[in-house]
Amino acid sequence: MISTDIPLVELHRHLDGSIRLSTILELGLLHNLPLPAKTLEGLRPYVQVSTPQPGVMKFIEKFEWMTGVLVDYAACRRVAYENVEDAFNEGIDYIELRYSPWFMAEAHHLQPEGVVEGVIDGIRAGERDFDIKVNQLGILSRHYGPDIAMKELNAQLRFADQFAGLDLAGDEAHFPGEWYTAHFKKARDAGWHITVHAGEAAGPQSIWQAVTELGAERIGHAVHAPEDPKLLDFLRDKGIGIECNLTSNVQTSTVSDYPSHPMRLFIDKGILASINTDDPGISAIDLHYEYEVAAPKAGLTPAMIREAQENALTIAFLTEAEKQALRAKKVGSEHGLAHAG
Repeated sequence: MISTDIPLVELHRHLDGSIRLSTILELGLLHNLPLPAKTLEGLRPYVQVSTPQPGVMKFIEKFEWMTGVLVDYAACRRVAYENVEDAFNEGIDYIELRYSPWFMAEAHHLQPEGVVEGVIDGIRAGERDFDIKVNQLGILSRHYGPDIAMKELNAQLRFADQFAGLDLAGDEAHFPGEWYTAHFKKARDAGWHITVHAGEAAGPQSIWQAVTELGAERIGHAVHAPEDPKLLDFLRDKGIGIECNLTSNVQTSTVSDYPSHPMRLFIDKGILASINTDDPGISAIDLHYEYEVAAPKAGLTPAMIREAQENALTIAFLTEAEKQALRAKKVGSEHGLAHAG
């Protein structure tokens, strides 16, 4: 269960994988797009995953209609705003929303800078309207190659003060992190934090590379880390966080089932592993599901789940003052509820 005396934090959620089914339908009909169905239930199997997919890239195909309705910058702003509203409605106190502007721009030939501007505007409006703190993470999509990745990075750096960090995502198996060292040096020079998808579709070496060459402070997924015991010790000793995504890893067939997930091992080892949703619009889950259903299925005890919730705040891309403010606000709201009761 989620501990109500600790801030609820989500570190690994793709904004462009968190678009409401109703929004996809509404925008599709509004713009006369060739949707595969014209009702919510008809559209659902084309957008959401109900059975495990044969690999990460097959799962990513489900993004077709997530990004396919981003016909203009107003649509980008809208889905960003709705991401913030949905996170607030889940009871999340702090969320990091990540997205690849090139990926979002591609379907309708938008400019990545315009996508970034629209998303920033939507997120900031959401923060004003809802009581939730939000940070943005940029993504470089590996599968476009290093040249486009540099263009994507430059589009994000135009708004450098609006981003907390940079991520590398996409086809890990065929586009190694070694191709992106210059990009991540540029991001670190801008003062950004670094998180990298690694050890999901490739082995421990991909994680080593992300940490030693790209400067990763956190790793997304890291499912293959246990294949190298020295790596586990390194992650623990260096305080490098792991953004675990339990349901997503089952749905991409990265793990065969929940009990096979290494998150329990990470917690046992003292590694700063956290619980996250990844792409809740595709997985048809929310953060409560991951805490209350997926985590127990993965063998996590209530104490481990509480530790994972603490870990999320510990490894968040926030200053210590911001973390303390979130804690103080949570304690204040707890006292308020107690007095109200």
